[in-house]
Amino acid sequence: MAGDQLESTRQALREAVAHAERASELARLLDAAQARVAEAERAAEELRALRERLSETEERLEAANAAEEKLRRDLAEQRYQAEVAKWKLSSVQVARWSRLGDAIKTGKSNPVRLARGLRGAAKPAKRPTAPKRQPVPRKTGDRPAVPGASFQATSSVRTVGGRSVKLKPFRVPTGPNTRPHLTAAVIAEPHGEALLRYEWRQTTGFTPRDFARVLAVEVPHLLLVESVTEGPWAEELRRPGQGLRGLLSWCAQRGIRTVFWHTGGTVDDFAAAAGSFEHVVTALPASVRAWGAALAAREPEPGRRAPSLGILPFAVQPRVHNPLPLAGDRFGRVLSLEELLPGHLSYPDVLTSYRWPVAVDCPPGTEQWRMAELAACGTPIGTEPDPARAHVALRQAYASGTMTDKVDDLLDAIGLPSGRATLNISVIMIDRGDLDHTLAQVAPQRGVVQLVLLSDAPEAPRRAREAMPDGVEVTVRRTDAGQTVGGMLDRALDLCQGDLVAVMDARDRYGEHYLADLSRAFLFTGADIVGKAAYYAHLRDVAATVLRQPSAEYSYLPDVAGATLLARRTVLRGLGFPDVSDGWAEVLMRQCRADGVKVFSADRFGYVCLRDRDRWLLGSAQLVDYGPAEPHALV
Repeated sequence: MAGDQLESTRQALREAVAHAERASELARLLDAAQARVAEAERAAEELRALRERLSETEERLEAANAAEEKLRRDLAEQRYQAEVAKWKLSSVQVARWSRLGDAIKTGKSNPVRLARGLRGAAKPAKRPTAPKRQPVPRKTGDRPAVPGASFQATSSVRTVGGRSVKLKPFRVPTGPNTRPHLTAAVIAEPHGEALLRYEWRQTTGFTPRDFARVLAVEVPHLLLVESVTEGPWAEELRRPGQGLRGLLSWCAQRGIRTVFWHTGGTVDDFAAAAGSFEHVVTALPASVRAWGAALAAREPEPGRRAPSLGILPFAVQPRVHNPLPLAGDRFGRVLSLEELLPGHLSYPDVLTSYRWPVAVDCPPGTEQWRMAELAACGTPIGTEPDPARAHVALRQAYASGTMTDKVDDLLDAIGLPSGRATLNISVIMIDRGDLDHTLAQVAPQRGVVQLVLLSDAPEAPRRAREAMPDGVEVTVRRTDAGQTVGGMLDRALDLCQGDLVAVMDARDRYGEHYLADLSRAFLFTGADIVGKAAYYAHLRDVAATVLRQPSAEYSYLPDVAGATLLARRTVLRGLGFPDVSDGWAEVLMRQCRADGVKVFSADRFGYVCLRDRDRWLLGSAQLVDYGPAEPHALV
């Protein structure tokens, strides 16, 4: 029995030793695990420190890049301003009055030298070309241009009825901007981008990951975000995440206005994201009530006001929705809207298609903005091509408000300056003996701020002021029998104050929309002078109405009719009117060609040249009708 107890004791001791060994092993493992945990904590702390240092380094790098970019921009601007100063000096030196002054000064004691100098000063001198702002040079290694910088058509083939047709794509202009003093960061679909890109200096292509670096290069005054359904921001707008919150916070820290623009999709899809913006605008008037309810149901974040609500509808953009034609003739068929705009076309390609057919048959229910864009491109809408009806539709599309007008309203509503260049008009008219007819041509015109009238009629100042609308300044001077027509026009030009100067012939007939239609060309061309090379004329001796140069509409040409001249005042003063009576317009056009001044021929409507007889005009124009011209021209 004692042996059994001894064996039992030995067994117990063996088990105790085994347990002790296992406990020791567990203690060792626990110590090792604790050591690894401590090492992991140290590594995590080091990683956090590294991340903080990396973040600080990235911030310093972004600040350095932004400072470097600003220095490059400042240097480019200083170089540009120096070039402008040189150009202004050169322009003054070649101006006729400056060269005349130099000739008089150097030849005052020598008649022969004076005569030679005056002859030289009277000759046309080529004006220096104005410098243009050049893109800021990119440093080596910079990333490529952001998406959207290239915004051009990519397709030159259309398929109609199984047949492929080649066409030359419309070239989307790169500028100029309506408000170069204003910078906007924009997230938009291609359609929205095309409408907005000429209204300010526009930054696009930034993403939720790089917005801070991209926008820091040129800090915007405004952030405008459309309800996009594709691209890097689409998911952020449907389910607001860190990227959108970070962007709005970045803007709030810098006092940047933020606007959400609803153009499609349901209100519920975007209500959560839109509630974080300062302002909400919609392109869909029918959604205003739903937006009001959605925004009222949301509690504003602490310290923030509820977003304001307004409307920013689609409207025609003159830079891209205009009657500038494609190269070659229009496609000789009336197309349905489906044939014209297949779904695969990018928006720059859509702008090409707008200008392509002779007419488009739009079905009931077509969006009004689509109809307006088509009309603004000069394309007849309907089953019958009708140039006169198409011209009226173009006028109505612009009269309903351009995107520039709508952006004016937006900027005024959110508290940003909406100032931009104006197109106010001073009109010069020389009375030909029938003052009532003279005043009847100019009184209905829109956009006129001043009438400079040369007339010898009794009580001409009083009669002119009574005929003109309120707010139009009337300046009346007597004619001078010793002066040429060009001399009198030059004298009247010195009295003009408007941005544009129009010369109207008191012998002719002008429609009430004449100047409004003509000045519109300055919205979509780079011309300094606009007029008409295509126009209607009526010859009383044969009672014939003719159409001169019908193919000359909407094109840059070397000549336009002097009675249709509308020019930038500063350019016209630099040119001056030639001191002749007959053919002053031809001499002026030659001067434009010599000086590189761009001349643009607009539409054929709104003006009728009235003459008793003109064999040259009768032989060089296309016979339209035996009867009055007004039904054809004044639409």
